[in-house]
Amino acid sequence: MTRALALLLVVPLMAAAAEKPAAGSKQYPPKGIPIPPEVRSQLESGLAQLGREIDSLRSSLRTSPKKLELLPDVEIFHKAVQFTLADEMFHKPDEFAYAKDLLKLGMERAAQLARGKPEWTTATGLTVRGYVSKLDGSVQPYGLVVPKSYKAGALKKHRLDFWFHGRGDTLSEVAFLRGRLNAKLENEFAPDDAFVLHPYGRFMNAYKFAGEVDVFEALDHAKKNYPIDDDRLCARGFSMGGAAAWHIGAHHASLWAAVNPGAGFVDVWNYQGLETKEPKPPWYEKKMYALYDALDYGANFFNTTLVTYSGEDDKQKAAADLMAAAIAAEGMKMTHIIGPKTGHKYEPNAKIEVAKLVDAAATKGRDTRPKKVRLVTYSLRFNRMAWVTADAMEKHWEKATIDAELVGSGARLTTTNITALTVDLPAGTAVSIDGTPVKGGPVPLSFVKQAGRWTRATPAAAVFPPPKRHGLQGPIDDAFVEPFVLVAPTGSPTNTEVGEWAANELADAQRQWRLQMRGEPRVKKDRDVAPTDIADANLILFGDPQSNSLIARIADKLPIKWSSSSITAGAKTFPAKSHVPVLVFPNPLNPKRYVVLNSGFTFAEVGGQSNSQQTPKLPDWAIIDITVPRPNRLLKGIAAADFFDEQWRMPLGK
Repeated sequence: MTRALALLLVVPLMAAAAEKPAAGSKQYPPKGIPIPPEVRSQLESGLAQLGREIDSLRSSLRTSPKKLELLPDVEIFHKAVQFTLADEMFHKPDEFAYAKDLLKLGMERAAQLARGKPEWTTATGLTVRGYVSKLDGSVQPYGLVVPKSYKAGALKKHRLDFWFHGRGDTLSEVAFLRGRLNAKLENEFAPDDAFVLHPYGRFMNAYKFAGEVDVFEALDHAKKNYPIDDDRLCARGFSMGGAAAWHIGAHHASLWAAVNPGAGFVDVWNYQGLETKEPKPPWYEKKMYALYDALDYGANFFNTTLVTYSGEDDKQKAAADLMAAAIAAEGMKMTHIIGPKTGHKYEPNAKIEVAKLVDAAATKGRDTRPKKVRLVTYSLRFNRMAWVTADAMEKHWEKATIDAELVGSGARLTTTNITALTVDLPAGTAVSIDGTPVKGGPVPLSFVKQAGRWTRATPAAAVFPPPKRHGLQGPIDDAFVEPFVLVAPTGSPTNTEVGEWAANELADAQRQWRLQMRGEPRVKKDRDVAPTDIADANLILFGDPQSNSLIARIADKLPIKWSSSSITAGAKTFPAKSHVPVLVFPNPLNPKRYVVLNSGFTFAEVGGQSNSQQTPKLPDWAIIDITVPRPNRLLKGIAAADFFDEQWRMPLGK
């Protein structure tokens, strides 16, 4: 059975009515034009035929792992047509023909793979490739421009540029693949002797969350199949793609030889004009803008070459101006190329100038062991820069910094809001942190701050919950950037209202992941969750302690207490018949992974309005008033919400 069809069979755990959008909500992505019955029949027939070829290949290649690894390069065509057809995302009549062409191309690749001659793997020019994502097991596509100078089997390594696409809510998988196979390269940057990787980014989320994961999974796949030079990677994009270049460039600055944003927003507050809008976002939502706002990470561009572009008459130039001021406040200067008398596009001469600057930086390559490193972060999700890693913070969502410098045979660091760190330096390196000399020792060179003084870190006794750390720091949305499983209850709920609400939430989480993140989430019943699921995945549990056996197993280890009559969160109590807790917390069954109660990704209802709205809407925990309809929930249905502290404790008085 093809992967797409197999996944579809495990999805319908909820009643069909629950799969529909909530009353008052708008479907996103938008539906396209009607599909003529004869076209639907032809596409379904083509899907079935390609599906049979994929099944046959999976069986015949079982003993040939190298060849089997190429199967996603065939599956992307099946998935593209299957998803676009099922979600009714054909927006132009000629896309019907595109879909037929893609099915034909899938059959051609299947035949080549069966013969043991996958010609697309050595071809130059435009191609599309596919990989299986760790998040949900879905096949994801990406586009690639392979330089003419590439020779299969040659040892020469090549530069690679990312090009992040702009906003377009009609960019189905069919439209994306067709575009990447027929792009006019004169309208893009296509440097000689360089690969250009075009990530799909799981549709239209400015390469955040699952979209950001897609960037690095696509890079890993490309590096397995082509000779890519890790020291000559560039992050580039325009419009929404420019916003992606800003935040991916800022959060991972030391990975890039150059970062080249064009006309992209850099923060939510200014872009949305929230100073003059009512109602204002909740305090916790505003704090979490710092997760992705590039405006808060200006100092990180110290670690790369930044080349920015704006059209002189483009409203988006205001974002680059804000960024220039933020970078100047850090004692740095931003290179800002401006296209004269130009709106939201590249001016030809400015484009040439940008290309020269980025090419020069790529030729030089990144510094793999820089003498000086600067790191700023607001979350341990983004905790590494070059040879410096932040391991713990005094308080999340407040600015934390590490300024590090190699001095002679040692290193000197200064920090704010950091309580543990690691430096990737040779054993025995003498380190000074905030004026405190700390004797070097064996690697890893890790240090902790205790009673205001830095010392070498020693193995700590295991405690539960463990302190917040990278990948285990919240908020709720962080659970969806690692492998996860949605877990459905099989028992009877204590309160019928809560049971119905949880069933609808699970169905909506499935639907929204598919529509907005372009994959089928793994779904299991509570009684079917295996030890490997607990070991390898974050568990997203729906229901209550009576209906979901896994919630029952961990209930006494959670900081929010849930009985048949009440929910207690800190000093506050809520009636259990009309309220439900949602939270993210270390899984008591495996503290290296998360457990989440009753929530998919939290921006699903508003994410389609603007990419700047694709930010976490709930913190580490919240109490939901289930009598408030979903479209009004964020505005009127949050009875209480807050973050846990750095030890995952409930704040006092909350």
